[in-house]
Amino acid sequence: MTATPASPSSDKRVLLAAPRGYCAGVDRAVIAVEKALEQYGSPIYVRHEIVHNKYVVQTLEKKGAIFVDETAEVPEGSIVMFSAHGVAPTVHQEAAERGLATIDATCPLVTKVHKEAVRFANEDFDILLIGHEGHEEVIGTSGEAPDHITLVDGPEDVENVTVRDESKVVWLSQTTLSVDETMETVDKLKEKFPKLISPPSDDICYATQNRQTAVKQMGAEADLVIVVGSKNSSNSVRLVEVALGAGAKDAHLVDFADEIDEAWLEGVSTVGVTSGASVPEVLVEGVLEWLAGHGFEDVEIVKAAEESITFSLPKELRRDLRAEAAALHKKQ
Repeated sequence: MTATPASPSSDKRVLLAAPRGYCAGVDRAVIAVEKALEQYGSPIYVRHEIVHNKYVVQTLEKKGAIFVDETAEVPEGSIVMFSAHGVAPTVHQEAAERGLATIDATCPLVTKVHKEAVRFANEDFDILLIGHEGHEEVIGTSGEAPDHITLVDGPEDVENVTVRDESKVVWLSQTTLSVDETMETVDKLKEKFPKLISPPSDDICYATQNRQTAVKQMGAEADLVIVVGSKNSSNSVRLVEVALGAGAKDAHLVDFADEIDEAWLEGVSTVGVTSGASVPEVLVEGVLEWLAGHGFEDVEIVKAAEESITFSLPKELRRDLRAEAAALHKKQ
């Protein structure tokens, strides 16, 4: 659907966030699965959801991808892809032990955090990893230096944190967090550990920050914000929280347009719409069409930033992985 500027006299309008949807890391990961299927044929096994979006996973399953929870579920001699969220070194080791050819679709910005964790661990720092317990990205990063990393799950968790040497402490973070909440956690950590070191650059990815900025801009004007995204998508869930924090009267997360409740529109004149970094634009178009059918035809763009970053595809896609898998399996 093409967005047009809202007319000043319109009673009902949509504020459409820009940027929204796919970030460079997600785009790279999804294309990597599609290219692997084209190049090597199905099945291609993927450890965990390639990205946290129900529609994307279902679409790739129809094309021949098989999503598994553990490396042990992948038949020996097969190809397995690691998701955009990254994995711990032990997972690479498990894959090698099973004679699997691997494609690493970890987002380069997550890889950067992994490398930071390894470097600071080698320098014997205590690493305070700000993130959500159980999230795949946190599990992967923690696995890089388990003896040096302590998880800090939000500001309220700071009082429980202990370190060996207060002069050698650094914080890192999950890439998909709320910027504001993360900095609140960092401020509390700095109160407790005045010599706390910050990472060389922001760990929260550019796309997460840009999408949150756009939602903040629309939040004060919106009676309702609809965030398109899946419930297991950390950055999508954060967008709902950011919208409410910015002044939106109501905000909801939906995977598809048919999940919108007409009751949400009662007394609403301005609806904000955005989507998480793992959401294809077709799902946003569905929401805009649904809203247009309920009188919200005028769409105004709320632009927070320009995005032009792209990442090259995993280098493994330039090799004959079927032959590699067969050779690895033969060695077992």
